[in-house]
Amino acid sequence: MTALSFTKMHGLGNDFVVVDATVEPFTLTAGQIRSLADRRLGVGCDQVLVVERPTRVDVDFRYRIFNADGGEVEQCGNGARCFVRFVRDRGLTTRREIRVETAGGVIAPMLEDDGEVTVDMGAPRFAPADVPFLGGSGGPTDTLDVDGTTVTVSVLSMGNPHAVQVVDDVEAAPVTTQGPRIEHHPRFPRRVNAGYMQAVDRATIRLRVWERGAGETLACGTGACAAVVAGIRRGLLANEVRVHVRGGALTIAWAGDAKPVRMKGAAATVFEGRWTPPPG
Repeated sequence: MTALSFTKMHGLGNDFVVVDATVEPFTLTAGQIRSLADRRLGVGCDQVLVVERPTRVDVDFRYRIFNADGGEVEQCGNGARCFVRFVRDRGLTTRREIRVETAGGVIAPMLEDDGEVTVDMGAPRFAPADVPFLGGSGGPTDTLDVDGTTVTVSVLSMGNPHAVQVVDDVEAAPVTTQGPRIEHHPRFPRRVNAGYMQAVDRATIRLRVWERGAGETLACGTGACAAVVAGIRRGLLANEVRVHVRGGALTIAWAGDAKPVRMKGAAATVFEGRWTPPPG
């Protein structure tokens, strides 16, 4: 089996294996992706990010995301920041701002002068069919029955599905116990990312996210965007918010309505290597 060249990167501790598939196609199976993501027997990561040539003329690259469980998903905000650093560092583009197609829509990450990356994540979507969320209202909140307990959630799509709760103390929130139950709730046909947000003040939140297919991560970029949008819709937050996650902090801004969400934060390269996939 031919060895796979990769770059290990992270955005606030949300870590990735990044693969350049602009010349040779990405052919790993779901089982091989799980092996690659395994933290004891493989390289270890939350997601595998694949850089491909675009399939349309109005974008620069195609961006594919595979969770640690081997499933392909629509979007990853922290990965988007790593994506632009990767293509710049590898000489795949000289542009500071690029347009990238994903399964969740087109995003536009830009490398800033301070070395951080700002990503235009597109507008949030609230229609239940766009999440998808069975029986949802599309309003600022809905209720969800989780094992006999009624939970208030804000449901929306940031190119991928999110259900955000407001909690008094994020450290005491049932992220690792209730989070998996919400992820696999039958009202979310494609599963969902479960966010737990503590509003410190109108410009500051603390956040933990149980990510679909990956478990709790140190940071979730789309989860941070979803939490801020949810807080603004509920009248809890201002239009620009500092989001503190376990891996660091992001700045999220949203002007409301159909305006795009903008995310700014760090992205870093850890090391490069080669990995030999197991058969099948």
